[in-house]
Parts: sequence; structure tokens; C-alpha cells
Amino acid sequence: MPTDEDRARARQLAAEAVAEGDATGWFEKLYGEAEAGVSVVPWADGEVNPHLVKWAAERSGTGRNGGGLSAGRRALVVGCGLGYDAEFLAGLGFEVTAFDVAPTAIAAAKRAYPDSPVNYVTADLLDLPGSWRGAFDLVVEIYTVQPLYGPARSAALAALHVPVAPGGTLLVISRATNEDNPERDPSMMPWPLTRRELELAGGPLRLHTIEQFLDDEDPPKLRWQAEFHRH
Repeated sequence: MPTDEDRARARQLAAEAVAEGDATGWFEKLYGEAEAGVSVVPWADGEVNPHLVKWAAERSGTGRNGGGLSAGRRALVVGCGLGYDAEFLAGLGFEVTAFDVAPTAIAAAKRAYPDSPVNYVTADLLDLPGSWRGAFDLVVEIYTVQPLYGPARSAALAALHVPVAPGGTLLVISRATNEDNPERDPSMMPWPLTRRELELAGGPLRLHTIEQFLDDEDPPKLRWQAEFHRH
């Protein structure tokens, strides 16, 4: 579990990005510093997200239209970092594309999994390849929008539904807040999602399930887990 010291440099870079109007460039800086051994990527803990594991276990064996899992389906992992969630989905039989805005993260994932079937790609959620539109049966976004601030955050949320194929599923897992218009300190990334922001992520998709819960961190953090379907 990352410490406040681990988060300090990431928060500093995020705050600088807010001040400079560069929404995403700080991710590459952080991964580069981590590669050099001078910083820590707080979310690079070597573990598959436990909420994704639970979600997949609960839906294993159900049909396509029920939002379940089956081998041969295409999955897209948003902001994949070092690839833990992408490798997990590949192990379930998905044909996985995983992208991150930070080239250093993608290079590290490829080195970590040299024989992986996952297609690791450097890409920006704010400018997705046109060929990805409506191309994936499952799109997974976990903790990657909550470090974004301002207009880029809204644009990223609005882009999440675009790659979802007809009959496909969007899964969003994030920190949560019940405030409608929370004050966001630029120095205290990550910034939890509101219910309104979560609904923006779904866009024209149908909300299938939404859950708010406390995780098992110390102290516990409030989370959203939402599943949307495209008919």
C-alpha cells in the first residue's frame, strides 16, 4: 500500500500540471523518475485490482448480453500502467489491448511481460484512435480518470463510452464522493468522482449496476463501481 511519502511526488507533479495547463504530461515524468529510481509510482504495486478480480469472478460464465465474460472477446484497458489488470484479463481469455499515455509505462509493461498476448500501445484517452470506436466488448477504467483535473477530466470521462461495442460493457472503478460540487485542492490528487461524473462516463450507455462501498484500506476509502452496457 503506498504511503503519503510515495504519493508526495506524484501529487507535486499533478499540481504543477494543473498550474501549467498540461493535463497528462506529468504521468510520463513520474514513470521516467520511477524508472531512474528517484520516485515511486504509487499505484504500481504489482497487484491486479482486487475489485476487478471480484467483478470478473461474479460474472464468469454469463452470456454476452448479461455483461459476462467469455473467451475470444476484445477488451480495452484504459491507462494500463505496468499491465497488471491487462494481464489478468488476458488470462481470462480476452483479446486485450491496453494503453497508457506514458511511453515509459508501456515500455516497462512490454519488458515485464515479453511473451504476453496483450497489445500494449501508447495512446491518449483524450485522442483515441478512430479504429477503436465501438470495437471492444469490454472497456475497463480503474483509477485513471481520478488523477485528472479540470476540462481534461470531463473530456476523459466523456470519451470512455466511445470504444464500447454494441452489446459491450464499460466498467468504471474509482474513488467516490457524495458531494455534488466538491472543492478540489490541486495539490491533493487523486480527486474522487461524483455521481454526476460517473454518469458522464456512461454517456449514452445504459447503467446496469452501480455500487458505492468502503474498501479495505487503512483508513478505508469510499469507492464507486459502475457497469454500463451498450445495446
